[in-house]
Amino acid sequence: MIQEQIDKAMIAKQMAQEKRTYLGASRWGEECMRRLAYEYHHTPIDGEEDFPGKILRIFDMGHDGETRMTEYMRLAGFDLVTEKANGGQMGFYAMDGKLKGHCDGVITGGPVDLPYPLIWEHKALNDKSWADTKKKGVKESKPIYWSQIQTYCAYLDIPNGGLFTAINRNTGEIYSEHVEFDPVAAQALSDKAIRIVQTRSPEEMPKMSNDPCFYKCGWCSFRKRCHNIKEMTISTTAPAATQTFPSWLK
Repeated sequence: MIQEQIDKAMIAKQMAQEKRTYLGASRWGEECMRRLAYEYHHTPIDGEEDFPGKILRIFDMGHDGETRMTEYMRLAGFDLVTEKANGGQMGFYAMDGKLKGHCDGVITGGPVDLPYPLIWEHKALNDKSWADTKKKGVKESKPIYWSQIQTYCAYLDIPNGGLFTAINRNTGEIYSEHVEFDPVAAQALSDKAIRIVQTRSPEEMPKMSNDPCFYKCGWCSFRKRCHNIKEMTISTTAPAATQTFPSWLK
């Protein structure tokens, strides 16, 4: 009962906020250009609302984790800058403000031997996601986060790379990784972002797959729109054994 009321209030607050007029750097690593264009053009998703209350709370938990990790890093002796001299967020803008990005911070020094200064990006992950990141590394496990670091390194002119940290929301364990700067990848990400903001319609961008049964399309909030999927109904007169549907419609 209480959760329902909180969810309604959070959704109402989210819907009242001004929509972004730019493509945020945190999404440039999205593999599907069509999906990225849908997001940039504020295309309604297949469901009724952009983010249910549960997802909004998870986002808030991530922001809280960033604040705590900032305190931990400074307590440990890292020189971590999270704001500009005027108090604004550290970031960049380009293409007349159509492209923007705000990094978590820049580390200028610390007790660990690293090539400072470094972009700092932090995430709070559940146990399964955290373990996968630790096992595979951020580039393979979390390519969108890796892409964020590449973008910030390029636009903020920090060629030493970044420090990625992730805290396990279940156990409190911390994973850290020095991510090297890849200028070729950063240029490709920038080129892709420019293409997206120059589109007049998301349909100008290619799909990840023309097969709506492709597993990555199955995770997408725009799958029905993108693949022109109509709602299917089962005839009450036809034998049940003849009704066959793709797995993603079951």
